[in-house]
Amino acid sequence: MTLGEVKTILDAQLLCGEELLDQEVHTACGSDLMSDVLAFVKDQAVLLTGLMNQQVIRTAEMMDILCIIFVRGKEPAPEVVELAKEKDLAIMTTTHRMFTACGLLFQSGLNGGVHIQ
Repeated sequence: MTLGEVKTILDAQLLCGEELLDQEVHTACGSDLMSDVLAFVKDQAVLLTGLMNQQVIRTAEMMDILCIIFVRGKEPAPEVVELAKEKDLAIMTTTHRMFTACGLLFQSGLNGGVHIQ
């Protein structure tokens, strides 16, 4: 699935990273706890979160996440968007709640990347 398809599925607004919309993503992670994100498998990924600080950008960079989607209509501060631009990350915002956004992406074929048994 491409980031452009993710944007369409979530009816999201793109704040930066238009050049990345053709990039393939294979997994998604929904979390407000960056320690949980750090336990996530590194793979062309999307992060859905309601956390609105620069630490989200720094965590995404460390984990090779291509796109951060802020849920519940949250709009990140300009300095968060600027840092994302510096790190070549796409930033989107959607009005969907995290549970719904994750469900829509899963239903469309994006998986979580980790299978715990």
